[in-house]
Amino acid sequence: MNRSRSILISAFAGLLAFTASALGQSRTIVIDAGHGGYDRGGVPGQRISEKDKTLDVAQRLKRILQADGYRVIMTRDSDVFIPLPTRVAIANSYRGASFVSIHFNCASRVGANGIETYYYRSDSASLAASIHRNVVSGAPTENRGIRRRGFYVLRRTAIPSVLVECGFLTNPTEGRLALTGDYRQRLAEQIARGIRRQPAPYVRALTPSLRSVSLGNDFVRVPAESFSRSRKRSSKSARTHRSSKNRKSESSTPRKKKKKKSSEE
Repeated sequence: MNRSRSILISAFAGLLAFTASALGQSRTIVIDAGHGGYDRGGVPGQRISEKDKTLDVAQRLKRILQADGYRVIMTRDSDVFIPLPTRVAIANSYRGASFVSIHFNCASRVGANGIETYYYRSDSASLAASIHRNVVSGAPTENRGIRRRGFYVLRRTAIPSVLVECGFLTNPTEGRLALTGDYRQRLAEQIARGIRRQPAPYVRALTPSLRSVSLGNDFVRVPAESFSRSRKRSSKSARTHRSSKNRKSESSTPRKKKKKKSSEE
């Protein structure tokens, strides 16, 4: 019985590999767990640490993808700080791979919630859409859209690259969910579905506040002025060496949001 099951699993993994290859999808995935080491992530005084949650989701995703026959490279596999240029160098050393950076969001307004996904290169848009729609379908929260932004790890990588924000740790509901292993496992499974380009089991409409800036489906245009402000704050953070965040949640709510400290733009 066990032998028959192993044969079936191997055959299924081979079928997935063939299908992905036929569709031009990468079988090598570079997983980037945001933050690490002295870089805790989030905003000052944030109760729930981000760096360990991103690492846990990344490790769970690694196991899922390896079981499916993917080659997986981790930019970090423990609680260490990895500079952004090093993360990019790791990604760029694997030609034909895809890069997925995992983060959680934060805001000064505790009511802020939802999933956001970022890309920069045009060849990354389809991967961003596939991951985003699957993660949103498995999360009891809002769809904050897919956004194009020149964050460091997206702008400097030479392969398809996506950064997914798995919810707001500063939101009471999403924070509690992120503290549970079951939810982090669900996030990893949904990201894996997106990497495999499986259709999302459930389609969640954009949050009403973003429908006026929709570019079609889940893609949204973030006001340019918010990006200008984030660049200024990024420079200040870089000077004080307080963080190396891959992006700011400010681009999602440009009005009053207190941004994550970042040096990634």
